[in-house]
Parts: sequence; structure tokens; C-alpha cells
Amino acid sequence: MKYTEFEIISKYFQRNQKKDLNEIKGIGDDSALIKIPNNNVLAISTDTLVEDIHFFKNITPKDLAYKTVAVNLSDLAAMGADPKWTTLSITMPKINNIWLKKFSNSFFDVLKEYNIRLIGGDTNRGPLSITLSIYGLIEEKDALLRSNAHVGDLIYVTGTLGESAAGLFLLQKKISLKNSKIRNYLIKRHLHPIPRIYEGKYLKKIANAAIDISDGLISDLNHILKNSQCGANVNLNKLPISKILKENFKSHYYLNWALSIGEDYELCFTVSKKNVKKLNSKIKKFLVSCTCIGEITSLEEGLNFFYNNKKIFFKKEGFNHFN
Repeated sequence: MKYTEFEIISKYFQRNQKKDLNEIKGIGDDSALIKIPNNNVLAISTDTLVEDIHFFKNITPKDLAYKTVAVNLSDLAAMGADPKWTTLSITMPKINNIWLKKFSNSFFDVLKEYNIRLIGGDTNRGPLSITLSIYGLIEEKDALLRSNAHVGDLIYVTGTLGESAAGLFLLQKKISLKNSKIRNYLIKRHLHPIPRIYEGKYLKKIANAAIDISDGLISDLNHILKNSQCGANVNLNKLPISKILKENFKSHYYLNWALSIGEDYELCFTVSKKNVKKLNSKIKKFLVSCTCIGEITSLEEGLNFFYNNKKIFFKKEGFNHFN
């Protein structure tokens, strides 16, 4: 059976969702109408995922739907924002009802988990790509910015780094593992990153600057340094590398993965030394561990890496779409 654009939206994406009092009009009109509560600002993030660039052709629609939402949520987490609404645009080469059903079911499962409403979008014909815009609320004074790091701040990272890269290379068959349980775990870490929404909400009262690690620690930390006009010293011995990576791969592999590959979607943030006690008390409520990896320095000192008490240099800087 063939469907029109509007029938696709009606069949797969127009569902009963939990009511939001700030939503005046959602799906079904030319535009969504949203009321912004007093003292709040709207945090907006948009990502486009393109087949063979951001995901493989054989990815399941369930995994694709999950990752589409998760990578956008990670941007809101880095701001400390509370996610509320999203719009979805899908470009498809043809209508595949089985694919659409699995994708939309998974998509709404993730939205339900984070209490987000779909309020609009679009469908088109062409090579498979998905564009998601996500909208959150935060009090303006609480928003975490890349531009607010200060000399003397300590640099922290949530969770662990490098596992998503290992999962990517396993999917590409650039590396191999005999242990199927570990292999599947690392692939899941690539396909199912966990957006640190709850951690971001805790950090907005404690941290000075923050960013999510999507393009690799070197690249993303550099964004904080550039916007804050600072330098940094990073101790690579302190990088949060999982026991799984350390037991299955050599250090030059997992260090490069952690620093340059990205798609970990953990948070990198800075905290003044006077707020470390507050952070330590909040970490008990975090879903993941939190590790101090270095310190913010003056702009003149630049970004420096130390390993086994020796300064080392990296040529790689992180993922770039146009390299």
C-alpha cells in the first residue's frame, strides 16, 4: 500500500503523548506553538545523521531511532537543560512500512523515557538521512556555556572514553575480538550512547563550563579553551579508560580512541576548586563516575598532554566532516 506524506506522519508519528501545559499547538498545523515559562530560555540543538557518514546501511531502525534522539539529548545535557520537545525530519529513498513501524516505535520509547513530546517535522524522498531538532528549558542564569572556564578550574569527564570508538571499529572490521560478549558490549556502547541529562542538571549549579564529547576529547576540550580564552594541562594517566579496553587493547589504541575519535557523548566540564566538595557530594547521585583529568591554565600555555610525567604530542585533533 502506498502512503502520502501526511498519511505516513499520521500512521507512524502522530500518537497520543503526555500533555505538556506549555504546548499550545503541536503536530497538525503549519507550526507548533510553544509557551516559554517565566525566567526560562529555550535551549535548541539540531543534528543531521546521514547514511554511510553517521550510521551504516545495515543499522537496525530501532538502533537508529535511539541514536538519533540520544546524540541530540547529549547537547542539551551539556547545557544543563531540561528536554521538552522535538521535531523530526526523515528523508527516505522509498516507503518501507516495516522499517517505519520499528523506527517510530523505538523513537517514541526514547521520547517517553525522557518525557519529550514530538511537535512537528517533515518527510521527504531521497538518500536516507534524519534531522532532529530538540528543545529544552533552562533558567538563563543557570545555562552551562563553553565560554565560562577560568584559570585554576579542574577539568572533569563523566563515564569512560574510547569504548564507542572500539565499537565503531569492530563494526568496520578494522579490529577484532574473540570474546563475543565483550564485542557486543562495545558495539552497543557505540550504537546506544547514554545522554548525561541527569548529570547535566546537577552540574548547572556547580560547573563553570561544559561540552559533550562528540568529536573526541582533544577537539571538544579545545572548543572550551577557545571560547574561554584559556589553556589546559591534561594528564593522560587519569583518563577514564574502562577495564575492558585496558585488558583487550594496547594503550596507544585506546588513548587515541579516547582523544580523537569521539561519539562517547560523555560530558567534559570545568569546576572551580572551591566547588569540588559540592561536586563530590553530587557525584553520589550521578548515574556514572566522574574523573578529574587536568586543570585549566592561561591562554599562553596552550593545550598540553602529559603521560607518565612526560609531555607528549598528538597530531590527530578529532572528527571533522570535511576532512
